[in-house]
This record gives sequence, structure tokens and C-alpha cells, in this order.
Amino acid sequence: MKLTPRERLKGLPVNRMIPNALTLGAVCAGLTAIRFALDARWEMAALAILVAAILDGLDGRVARILKGSSKFGAELDSLSDFVSFGVAPPLTLYLWALQDTGRFGWALVLFFAICAALRLARFNVDTEGEATAPGWTRNYFTGVPSPAAAGLVMLPLILSQLVGDTPFRRPEIVAVLLVLVGALMVSTIPTYSFKKFRIQPKWILPLMLFVGVTAALLITAPWGAMALILILYMLSIPFSVRTHAVLRKRDAEAAAQADGTETEETPAQLAPPEEAREAEEAKQG
Repeated sequence: MKLTPRERLKGLPVNRMIPNALTLGAVCAGLTAIRFALDARWEMAALAILVAAILDGLDGRVARILKGSSKFGAELDSLSDFVSFGVAPPLTLYLWALQDTGRFGWALVLFFAICAALRLARFNVDTEGEATAPGWTRNYFTGVPSPAAAGLVMLPLILSQLVGDTPFRRPEIVAVLLVLVGALMVSTIPTYSFKKFRIQPKWILPLMLFVGVTAALLITAPWGAMALILILYMLSIPFSVRTHAVLRKRDAEAAAQADGTETEETPAQLAPPEEAREAEEAKQG
């Protein structure tokens, strides 16, 4: 189809470029974290990954607000997540605590990166089928999302900023976390999404207070605040599993009742052919 001169000059609206610019900023933050890790600037590396997570959380919301969502932006976001949360965190931890383990430590880095790639690929496929899923499922992720996984796996480095390297800069602790968090990413464990939760009016003020206190802590005591948020997220996983099971059971029972109503047969239909015919004749006579 040939475009008219006016259509060729129309161009791309700016509002469709802003979300992609934020996504590219997240890529830059993730790559910068690797650079800081190569220079042994661990605090800056962790902060760069935090910046990538903040930008990743903003780009999708900005895209929806500005009506700038696109297939291109979704694919770019997945690539950004892989670099910032699938490559930068394990590589930072390898340089921080696993270099002396040699090939074993590098194998753990590869394992985590592969889990992140598989988790992002599955997320893209699951997103395409959201239209046919029950509405409540949008409040849950399948497995731990990659930004949360990056935070969880960086927890030893974050805690080391509070109490020093000695308790947490141990290869066995980092190795266990890389395996455990990588497995959680590709698992089918339901975790809270927090994106589309509707807050009841009575909880709005307490939630705003919690957000304000958290923001103040992130400014005044960032390492303690980040550690607290990550620990609370880990503690929320059993609750998400329980609530997801309750809702799924409720839907299954509702579907079974609906099927039973639709397929329920009258006594005449269940009777043998002769008896059914006599019952029908008696009803008509």
C-alpha cells in the first residue's frame, strides 16, 4: 500500500518514544552496574541495578498513561530486563564473591542468566493469552519476576553494606542464592504482581503512609530499606501461593456447578427408552 506525502511526513508521536527511552536508560544502568563491578565499586553496582529496576517499573506505566504501548516496546523491555536483571546481578556477584571458585562460579552465572532468559520468554507468551484468563490472574506472576529476582540474589551484597563483608561475602551463600532464585524464576509458583491490585478505601491512607515511610527510608537509609523490602517480598510468597490456590479452587467449583446445571437431565431422560416414552405419553395425556 502506497503512503501519501502527508502520511509519510506524519512521523512517530513523541509519547511513543518516551517509554522506550526509559527502557534504554534501564539498559544503560544495567551495563553501568557491570562496569562498577569490574572496578570493584560494589555499592555503586548495586545502586545502578536499583536504578534499572526503577526505570523498568516506570516504562510500562508511562507507556499506558501516554498510550504509547507497542509490540516493539514490549520486546525491547524484555531485552532490557535480560541485560539488567539476568546478566548484571550474577556477574556482579561472581566478581564480588565467586572468582575463587573458578568454573563452578561461572557455571552458576550462566545458570542464572539462562533462567532469566527462559522466564522472560515465558512471560511474553503468557501475556499474549491474558485476554482469555480470569481477571484475578492478572494480580499474579508465574514465578518470581526478573527485577525481584535480581534484588533477591543481590541481598548478600546489600546486607554487607550494613554489617560488613564477613558474614555474607561467602561463596556458598551466594551460590545457594543463585540456584534458588534462578529456580524460582522458572518455577510455576504464583507471586503477587502488585500492578493491578485494587485498594479498598479504608486501606488507602495506611498504604500512602507506608509508601511515604519507605521513601524516607530509601533516602536516609537505602541499604536497610532495600533489605527490608526484599525480605518482606520473600515473606509474601507463601501468602501469594495460598490466595492463588483459594481463587483457583473457587473458579473450579463455580465451573463444576455451571457444568452440572447445563448437563442436568430430567428423570425421563435418564430412564430406559420404554419408560421414558411412557413418562412422556403420561405427561402429554
